[in-house]
Amino acid sequence: MVTVAGMIATPLLPQGGRARKVLSTVVVVGSFTTTTANAVRRWGAARAGTAAVATAVATTAVERIGTATAIPFGRYAYTRALQPQVAHVPAIVPLAWFALGLPARETAHAALGERSTAAKRIALGSAALAAWDLFLDPQMVGEGYWVWARRGVYRGIPLTNYVGWFVTGLGVMALLEAALPPATAPTDADGALVGGYAYMGVMETIGFARYFRDPVVAVVGGLGMLPVAAAAVARKLGA
Repeated sequence: MVTVAGMIATPLLPQGGRARKVLSTVVVVGSFTTTTANAVRRWGAARAGTAAVATAVATTAVERIGTATAIPFGRYAYTRALQPQVAHVPAIVPLAWFALGLPARETAHAALGERSTAAKRIALGSAALAAWDLFLDPQMVGEGYWVWARRGVYRGIPLTNYVGWFVTGLGVMALLEAALPPATAPTDADGALVGGYAYMGVMETIGFARYFRDPVVAVVGGLGMLPVAAAAVARKLGA
């Protein structure tokens, strides 16, 4: 409920203000906590903890390499707006990778149905995770949390960013496959995690269309997240 309240309140507050910074942290930490709690329920504390820590450590390293070398996302830099930071990377960023990474994997598993294999889950899960950033990056750049060296074609964001997200997502999905193997039957994909992904997609689409008043991001992000979410939900409901 705290995460939902934070998402609803964010567009009602002044852009770039302190309150939105606080809510960004609240939403990410809330999402991370919810994802981790569902992982503990499904796979146990040891496996869930290992997956969360491994994902956080790995993505912190990727983000640090990214800001230092421009690989794999393109040249960008975090501002000092989000604190605390680890190796010049805001601490909530690696939490966000796990917070939606696992729901994206479970959503891909459910959406694939009987065609679900490890390779297909890794590929589609990475695409589903990158689709989330179609909403995330425009919002966070608008808040001044990070900046791009060169203005890109999508709300100032270069397309290399999404290539980097997909490539990094492949690694995250492979890690999750090893640490938190999914249920054998796609219909047994975790319903709470699938629902969480779908909910985020719907909330972000409505938020950008109605409250952030950015129909381009609403349409692009919605087209990225909602089809796989809809397929996953449909399979879960039909199970």
